[in-house]
Amino acid sequence: MTDQTRQPYFNFADALKHPGDFGAALEGFFHPDAAINVVHPLNLCSGRDAYAETLITSLQSAFEGLYRRDDIVMSGDFDGHQWISATGYYVGHFARDWIGIRAPEKLSYLRYGEFHRMEDGQAVESYIFLDILELMISCNQWPIATGPGLTRGHTGLIQGPANQNGILREAGNPSAAKNSYRIVTDMLAQLATEDEAWRPYWHENMMWYGPGAFGSFVGIEQFASFQVPFESQFEGWSGGSSYNGMTRHFTRFGDGNYTCSGGWPSLTGVNVKPFLEQPVSNERIFFRVCDWWRREGDLLVENWVFVDVPHALKQLGKDLFAEIGAKAA
Repeated sequence: MTDQTRQPYFNFADALKHPGDFGAALEGFFHPDAAINVVHPLNLCSGRDAYAETLITSLQSAFEGLYRRDDIVMSGDFDGHQWISATGYYVGHFARDWIGIRAPEKLSYLRYGEFHRMEDGQAVESYIFLDILELMISCNQWPIATGPGLTRGHTGLIQGPANQNGILREAGNPSAAKNSYRIVTDMLAQLATEDEAWRPYWHENMMWYGPGAFGSFVGIEQFASFQVPFESQFEGWSGGSSYNGMTRHFTRFGDGNYTCSGGWPSLTGVNVKPFLEQPVSNERIFFRVCDWWRREGDLLVENWVFVDVPHALKQLGKDLFAEIGAKAA
């Protein structure tokens, strides 16, 4: 039987699979006073109605025929609370400008990732990640780099799980969920180590699906060629699973062969090398990050990642949306 955490989400998600008035679905899923955190430049939405106006209504205005498709849906417990998490795409014809991005008048995709803490069948606390930079790049409006080298990795539509089983409508074997959680938690503890002690947790031909500013990579060597230099741009790099007193995971849980986590912020370090063409600040930067992992056996084979890069760039003094808004004016 589908548990009480999943069914309210699937009622909500099913209503968003086709264009239409999403109001009833929002009312049914979100508590009226839910605290809904959205990536920069939207940020905190105090309550369901503010979220509807700030994000959902604005997307429907900009994207004709807007609908949503899930690639992964999973549920679990963290620190005594029930959570449900999903990632996929908003899809529509990008017809009118949105948050300063000029409408290209074409079919466009906006990748999303969501985490919802549930009480009595409604979301009371939510974190909404959007890969806005992937959308900007697809619209030829990425303002930092130009030419063929927009990012080091592949940028474009990201696939769902290779085995096409990411929609977990029912709770699976608890031992499988615990194993997924353990593997990821142990791997996270080995990030940013000099000997790259995270490597044994990954399949040699793993897929890392990164945010638009970074791109995606196949194979552990290609991923390392991005990850290791990226970490070196920030001194004292540490994350939400390290109990550093500055960052934390608001949730992290396993479900079947999947694990997810998110932090607001999740990672931190002092900027000591240029990052995305920005000069060194020597200031501490905080990153909002979330992940979904899929394992096969005891190895991680796929990883979907969001990073609120605009929020990080703003800490470095570059507000992308202020700049593109000024250009549009």
